[in-house]
Amino acid sequence: MEFQVAKQDLTRHGLTEVNAATVDRFLGAADEAGAVAVLLSAGDPNRFPEAIDVAVVLPELITAFNGRLRGAIIARGDESALGQRFGVRVQPTLILVAKGETLGLIAKIQDWSVYIDRITKLIDRPRGQTAAVAVTIVPQHRAQGVEL
Repeated sequence: MEFQVAKQDLTRHGLTEVNAATVDRFLGAADEAGAVAVLLSAGDPNRFPEAIDVAVVLPELITAFNGRLRGAIIARGDESALGQRFGVRVQPTLILVAKGETLGLIAKIQDWSVYIDRITKLIDRPRGQTAAVAVTIVPQHRAQGVEL
């Protein structure tokens, strides 16, 4: 499956594409709805084929959390700038944001149970308890010292 097809599928699931100019409007709308924003920084799917898998999982996660999540895809041309803003170090990455706070990052494709567990912990954490560092989950099977 080509990533453009996956992006079209995501728009059918109500996910929009955001860029540096529109991301704050999207984040504000998610906050107003009482939801946590989930942004997908996919990267180049030719370089990071997992991007397609994460793109397929994202709408399923939104459905599983019954309106507690609002999702969007970061436009390719703005992934670098927004990645710096939110602390993205690898792609693909899901970025969870609420009330201007980056709650956490989940990198690469994960098992369903990892997504559910980590997202639940991130969105149920009492507000005001800011994490010192945005947590990135990288698959444990990665070799030590390998640059991602």
